[in-house]
Amino acid sequence: MSIIEAIVIAIVEGLTEFLPVSSTGHMIITQELLGMEINDFVKAFTVNIQFGAILAVVFLYWKQFFQSFTFYYKLFIAFLPAAVIGFLASDFIDSMLENVIVVAAMLVLGGIVLVFVDKWFLNNNNNNELSYKGAFKIGLYQCIAMIPGVSRSAATIIGGMAQKLDRKTAAEFSFFLAVPTMFAAAGYKLFQNYQTIDSSHISILLLGNFVAFLVALVAIKTFISLLTRYGFKYFGYYRIVVGLIILLMYAMGYDLSVV
Repeated sequence: MSIIEAIVIAIVEGLTEFLPVSSTGHMIITQELLGMEINDFVKAFTVNIQFGAILAVVFLYWKQFFQSFTFYYKLFIAFLPAAVIGFLASDFIDSMLENVIVVAAMLVLGGIVLVFVDKWFLNNNNNNELSYKGAFKIGLYQCIAMIPGVSRSAATIIGGMAQKLDRKTAAEFSFFLAVPTMFAAAGYKLFQNYQTIDSSHISILLLGNFVAFLVALVAIKTFISLLTRYGFKYFGYYRIVVGLIILLMYAMGYDLSVV
C-alpha cells in the first residue's frame, strides 16, 4: 500500500463512517478505482483507521462523555445486542461481507428507506429524551447493520427516530454508540490479524488514523448541519446511485473485493 492509497482510503473512511451511506460500499469502489491489491495488511489497515474516526467523536463530544452514569448505562445497554450477536455470528457476518451483491442491494434498499424516513417520523421534532428500553431497541437496530451495505449510522439513527427522538438527537446518540461498538469490532479484528502488521507499517497506520480523524471531524459536523436542514432523502438518493454503480461494475466483470 502506497502513502497516496493510504491517504485516499483514510479520507473515504473518515467521510463515510458516520454518514448513513455505508463505508463498505465506498471502499469497494475506491479500491477498484485505485487498482489496489487486497492483501492482509490492506484489510488490517481499513480496520485500524476506524480508531481515528472514533477519536473524532470523542474530541467533538467530550463533554457528553463526562456526564452522568445514566449516559453510560444507556450506551452499554445499546451496545450489548451487537456485542453478543457480533461475537456469536462473526464467521457468518464475514461470509456476507464477501458478497458484493448483498452490499449493493442493501445500499439500494437502504436508500429507498432513507428517501421516505422523514415522512414516517414527521412528529419527532422536539423529543430528545431516551429511555433505557429505547436504548436497547436502538441496539437491536444496530444489529441490522451487520448486513454489509446497511450502514451502522443509518440503522441506529432510524432506530433512534423510531424511539421518538428528533433527528439531531438520534444522530448524536448514533455517534456515541459508535465509540464502544467500533472500538470493540476494530479491536477484535486487529487482534485476529495483528501478525500482518510489522514495524514498516506503523508510519502508514499512524498517517491513516490521523487523516481519518481530521476528515471525520468535518464529516460529523457537516452531517449534523445537513441532516437538521434537509433530512435524509438526499442521502437516500446518493445510496441508490452508489449501489447501482456497484451492480453495474459487477455486471461488467470488475473483480470487486470487500474488506
